[in-house]
Amino acid sequence: MKKTLSLSFILLVLVLAISACSSGKQEPEKVLRHVVMFGFKPDVPAEQVKEVEDAFCQLPSKIEQIKGYEWGTDCSPEGLQQGLTHCFFLTFHSEADRDAYLVHPAHKAFGKVLGGKASAVTVVDYWTK
Repeated sequence: MKKTLSLSFILLVLVLAISACSSGKQEPEKVLRHVVMFGFKPDVPAEQVKEVEDAFCQLPSKIEQIKGYEWGTDCSPEGLQQGLTHCFFLTFHSEADRDAYLVHPAHKAFGKVLGGKASAVTVVDYWTK
């Protein structure tokens, strides 16, 4: 009987400890994805494309509302890119965070770096778990 009570007590303490550790910063139930795709005009030199890439890659360090970030260039064999070559994938915890990003001075400054270099721009936002 004592062993059962001791074991039950230890399990209770363990469960409470795990619960306390995991109850720290909670991730939201859903996240907002913001997908930005660019194609570049044929006459834009590679070094200017790199400048745009670098400028976009600096946004997560300048805008705290960005909670996740990745990017890459097209490698699809399907031929359905419609001129889009670059994809930037940002994660936000709320629409308010995304909206703050849209008007943030660093985002506005990026727009100036992009300037007239893009031949195509597509943006898609969606909620996911």
